[in-house]
Amino acid sequence: MSIGAGIVLFAIGAVLTFALNVEVGWIDLDMVGYILMGAGVVIFLVGLVLLMRRRRSETVSRSAVDPTAGERVTRHSTSSTDDATGL
Repeated sequence: MSIGAGIVLFAIGAVLTFALNVEVGWIDLDMVGYILMGAGVVIFLVGLVLLMRRRRSETVSRSAVDPTAGERVTRHSTSSTDDATGL
């Protein structure tokens, strides 16, 4: 989602900077366009970094003795965290 937001901000900033030739006395639309393009690039790069981040997994092994059979029992559990959750 952040990759798409970055692209949209960049496109809006490019339109304000290069395609729109409107003179507004109280605001410089070229500067606003450059700021939006810069913010779009930053958000796009942050989205790529979050996308490329590795997922972490953790494996836990537990050994115990079964009281009824007297055998050794080993249990393995693996949990993984999804870093992209909530983005």
